[in-house]
Amino acid sequence: MRVLVVEDEQDMAESLAWGLEAEGYVVDVAADGVEGLWKAQETSPDVIILDVMLPGMDGYQVCRRLREQGRWVPILMLTAMDEDLDHAEGLDSGADDYLAKPFAYPVLLAHLRALTRRGLGARPTVLEAAGLALDTAGRTVTRDGRELELSLREIAVLEHLLRHKGRVVSKLELLEHCWDVGFEGNPSAVEVQVHRLRRKVEAGGGPPVIETVRGQGYVIREEEQ
Repeated sequence: MRVLVVEDEQDMAESLAWGLEAEGYVVDVAADGVEGLWKAQETSPDVIILDVMLPGMDGYQVCRRLREQGRWVPILMLTAMDEDLDHAEGLDSGADDYLAKPFAYPVLLAHLRALTRRGLGARPTVLEAAGLALDTAGRTVTRDGRELELSLREIAVLEHLLRHKGRVVSKLELLEHCWDVGFEGNPSAVEVQVHRLRRKVEAGGGPPVIETVRGQGYVIREEEQ
């Protein structure tokens, strides 16, 4: 899952990026409102962490501009001001949630999980298909009750496929949502990860889960294979 962090305090931005990447998220960072708006338009993040006090364009303006463009990505607004009027302005500008600084990191993660579950349609905490179960909070995967040892990248790929179950997902889309924006590789990197993922998921004789659609990408079907 791709997260855009728009934060002008360098230490805070680096800390958030490091922590989120350790949790398996793909993270882009912008240091001001103008850059944040551009990256939100260009990278299509799954969720945005947006500071209020930003140079160039404040968080309220960024949020309003995205909503005016019909972009309904979930937005978690960070504010150093713990006043009801500030929270009201953030929500009125189109934000989905807010968090006052300073905050505990586990609380931030909980807010992100709640946002991504309810944003853009239902998002359950556990994603399932063909005996597979991916716990999005614990970042664990089991098949028929047996825990699988997957890398964070493999979990990211599997999560994106499960969230779009029944739809063919292209290699380019997987690159955009599961790899860093600065990644300079090519779609063959996706093929390698999917091959490794399949080998682990189907170990022990389980039926295939991830189907290749020639010339289009990959799909996990709605029904069990």
